[in-house]
Amino acid sequence: MVHLFPGQGDFSLSALLRAARTHRPVRDALAGVLRQADGVAAEFGIRPLGPWLLGSSPPSGRELAAAAPGTPQLALFCSSLAVSRALGAVGLEPERALGVSFGEIAALTAAGVFDVAGGARIACLLARSLARCDGSMLLLQTGEEQTLVLMRAACTRGLALACVNDPGETVVSGASPAVAALERLARRRGVTATRLRLPFLSHHPSLTDEAHCFAASIRRVPAAPARFPVHSAVLGRAYGKEDDVHRGLADCLVRPARVPEVLRQAWTSPVTLLLEAGTGQALTRSARSTLPAAAPMAHAPLAEPGFPWRHPGRLRLRAASPAEVPR
Repeated sequence: MVHLFPGQGDFSLSALLRAARTHRPVRDALAGVLRQADGVAAEFGIRPLGPWLLGSSPPSGRELAAAAPGTPQLALFCSSLAVSRALGAVGLEPERALGVSFGEIAALTAAGVFDVAGGARIACLLARSLARCDGSMLLLQTGEEQTLVLMRAACTRGLALACVNDPGETVVSGASPAVAALERLARRRGVTATRLRLPFLSHHPSLTDEAHCFAASIRRVPAAPARFPVHSAVLGRAYGKEDDVHRGLADCLVRPARVPEVLRQAWTSPVTLLLEAGTGQALTRSARSTLPAAAPMAHAPLAEPGFPWRHPGRLRLRAASPAEVPR
């Protein structure tokens, strides 16, 4: 069992709130995580999320984005951790985790490296760092090789390959004018290009100073040994006992994330389930595209209306004999 923790580009507040209303394990897990995180929220001037998200008048995604700096990041951290805990509560505990960019914070917290307050503090400190990282990020529906060709053809400086999501999807980061030029070129060449709705850039080598400052700011957050392996799309493998996890998180600001490589490492068996610990299905799509044989084993619980929260054993049966178990 592998839990997949996505980055900031695929967060749906409406999916989270719908799942919390519909599925008791999600609501209970979310309430518990938010209770522990809200003490940290106050330190950063963030409105307590528990009463807000689970109250009678929850915010819209736009209202959440317009709230105090760090609010969306803290909500994303809490939601990913809550989905992982909800899955565990119904018997779908992770044996491994895979974190992509911001998702590494929740993945490491799920593995016990950080407690909830520590993970929440790191999420808020990263949000503070990102506020100083002006730029844009562009999602391209093409592979790494063609993306590099487009970047060279754009004849503009400052672009960097930020993420390889799967064999046919990448993300590029850079200064907004450079990203806009690449976007125009991609569309002229028939490549679907979508600007990510994130008011900053990340995974860019120009952010070295910000990465050093962020690493220093989170040093005071204690780290414990992981209870299970946590694969990092930036590190390119699972964290080891000798790895500096604080530095690893800071490296997400400056180094690219390569999802296919760590998916192949984490999917250790044809019957290994891959469950997205997030509100969307970006990593589920990446898994299905990267590992065609794993497609029946990859699920996005909050994005699949028919996910068997009440009968999770059905997933294990499909994993044991996917061709024989009826859907």
